[in-house]
Amino acid sequence: MKIPHNTLRRYLSFTALGAMLGVVALLFVQGCGGPALKPWHTEPLDKEFTADKVDAISNFEDYRRLEDAVFEQLQADVYAHTATGSEHVLERYSSGSAADPRQRQPNWNRSFELSADSPAGGVLLLHGMSDSPYSLRALGEALNRRGYQVLGLRLPGHGTAPSGLTRVHWRDMAAAVRLGMEHLGASVGEKPIHIIGYSTGAPLALNFALDAEQGSAAPMPASLVLISPAIGISPAAGLATWKRRLSIMPGLGGLAWLQVQPEFDPYKYNSFATNAAEQVHRLTRSVSRRIATRVESGASGTMPPILVLKSTVDASVSTNAVVDNLLRPLASGQNEMVLFDINRLAMKSPLLVSDPGPLTARVMSDATLPFAVTLVTNESPQSAAMVARHKEPFSGEVSRTEPLALTWPRGVISLSHVALPFPPDDPLYGQRPPGNDDALFLGEMAIQGERGLLKIPADWLLRLRYNPFYDYLERWVLDWVT
Repeated sequence: MKIPHNTLRRYLSFTALGAMLGVVALLFVQGCGGPALKPWHTEPLDKEFTADKVDAISNFEDYRRLEDAVFEQLQADVYAHTATGSEHVLERYSSGSAADPRQRQPNWNRSFELSADSPAGGVLLLHGMSDSPYSLRALGEALNRRGYQVLGLRLPGHGTAPSGLTRVHWRDMAAAVRLGMEHLGASVGEKPIHIIGYSTGAPLALNFALDAEQGSAAPMPASLVLISPAIGISPAAGLATWKRRLSIMPGLGGLAWLQVQPEFDPYKYNSFATNAAEQVHRLTRSVSRRIATRVESGASGTMPPILVLKSTVDASVSTNAVVDNLLRPLASGQNEMVLFDINRLAMKSPLLVSDPGPLTARVMSDATLPFAVTLVTNESPQSAAMVARHKEPFSGEVSRTEPLALTWPRGVISLSHVALPFPPDDPLYGQRPPGNDDALFLGEMAIQGERGLLKIPADWLLRLRYNPFYDYLERWVLDWVT
């Protein structure tokens, strides 16, 4: 039976309206419910740097002084209004608690600079969204030992309170990157300056390099190192714009947050603002569009060589996007990607939600890829020993296989988005506690019992926090930069 056109149109209209009302109702429930917000979710910390302050904050020294003012405001508006005592021992904003970052020296939530006599060059470290300069501390210290002037930049909205992410714009962070690069340029003169960007720090590094290529920023980086780069994220992140806009309506304040969690990590926010997702989405789209436009226009400029280090499985960002939206269109034979596979001995395909095997097979066999690839994987599915399989640009064959003095640790099935820059001996996220019973340790935990008992979410406990192959990653970075 043929359905009249008008009837079909009305049906589709009512269906669309019903779906829209369903989404609105769901958002309303989300906005009205959820955990109670704390001062660290609500205090605005309005002394933070923004892009419209560049006339008054025109250099990195000014930036550091403003950073001091922000931390003074954090003390007055958040710490001073947070209860203390034994029941708050794991609360970040409870003064004197095990999670209070001010108990650790230095406080790696703040921008830091590692100087060098007659520096070989400069390195700018850019952390990820909701992270802090602590994320790249270990790499920064290793590069400083090699004679490099290292600047670990605290991006605006970070290292203070999660409320900072409700107001920050990606252009604020980009403006801070410019100040950091200008400072390093003045410090090391004509020596090469490299940028290491982790997660959201990666598109910020690319954004600066694209600006430098177009002559609107300086100096041009000598190279980029991108770790777990946020090049492509879930399209659902685009919905964050509407959630943020609705969050200003009375009773819908909960929509300003994608998740509200206890704050027990001294160097990373556990709560995640809706605006933070929106800004990552906007930043990655802007960088991807600029790269695509660059290719379409036949731009004659030269981007710096890029090294990408990434896990084949990453719940936060897309590996396919790194290949198809970044390295392929830039088409430089100088670029390289290092991929860390899953533990093929521990995980068999029937147990996996999604096996990255097809991805690695595509990357290792595609002779059209204009960049080199190294796949770090099991020697065989029957062995925990690791090898590095390398192929050259425009090749569909492995050119060499390097045995590595590495094996998968027992019980570890893959790396994670958050694991790559942290060594196994990291005192906070590492493989074993540092030996001080009074020190907070958030690394490998083997806690079992009934679900719903711990304040710490189960998915937080399951996620690997350190990189068992960190030494190999560090070797790549040092060889690349030096």
